[in-house]
Parts: sequence; C-alpha cells; structure tokens
Amino acid sequence: MTKVSMTVNGRAVSAETEGRTLLSAYLREGLRLTGTHVGCDTSQCGACVVHVDGKPVKSCTVFAQDVAGADVRTIEGMANADGSLGVIQQAFQDHHGLQCGFCTPGMVMSAAALLAENPKPSEQDVRHYLDGNICRCTGYHNIVKAVMAASGQDVSALAAE
Repeated sequence: MTKVSMTVNGRAVSAETEGRTLLSAYLREGLRLTGTHVGCDTSQCGACVVHVDGKPVKSCTVFAQDVAGADVRTIEGMANADGSLGVIQQAFQDHHGLQCGFCTPGMVMSAAALLAENPKPSEQDVRHYLDGNICRCTGYHNIVKAVMAASGQDVSALAAE
C-alpha cells in the first residue's frame, strides 16, 4: 500500500492505495466521491471522465499513483460554491440533457473541457468532442443542446430529432 496525495476539487487529499488502483476507484472508494461513474472499465463509455490538471481523462484508464500531486476535478467540483448547480449542470437540467443520469457526470466533465478550449462551439464541434461519451437514453440531441446553451448560444433554432 502506498499513500497517494493530490488536490481534488480544490482540497488536498490522501488515501492509502495499492499500486494497481485506478483513479476512478481511488475517487469512488478511497475518497467516497461517487459522482464519477464507472460504466465499462475499458475506456469506451466516458462516464468516468474527470479533469487532471485541466485536461479530460477517463479515470478508469489511469492509475491513481500516476496522478499523485495533480489537481483533479470531479463532477462534485462542478457545482457553485453555495452548492447550487454550475452553469453546465444547470443547462443539462434546463434542456433535458439527461434521463437515467448515468453518463451525465462524464458528459458534463467533457463538456466543461470542450468549453474551456472552445467557448462557442458549433453543433458539429460538440458532437465531435463528445464522441467518446456514450449515452444509452437520450439520443444526444438534448445533450448537444445543453452544451451549446451552457456556452451562451441561442439553441431555439436547433431542430428537434
């Protein structure tokens, strides 16, 4: 067992872990941050996306010890300081970008990374960027709409699917 320390959602944390512990398990089991979902363990679904030093990472593909000392942000860190929903989270709620909610944490984290890179993405930009995130419920239209709304764009002209 090794003590792994990092900053998670702005707070210094440490937990004892085995060398083979994935970041997703470290967050969920070691730190009890269960908002990061694990849907496949094979890097296919994107439900486990978190930010490591500002970059989106599928946390089921990286060992916790490999990001020791990093700044990690999870879905729990996306809320406003008062606990209310952040802009992207609110857009997902307002534009019905979720149903079962399983993929939502990864979608929100990927959307945040996209908007940090491209503050006013086109519909195609959003669809391309979210390509590594699988949703089994919504058919993506409302997810795309939510991301574009979070960027401050008028989404009323997006055709319904």
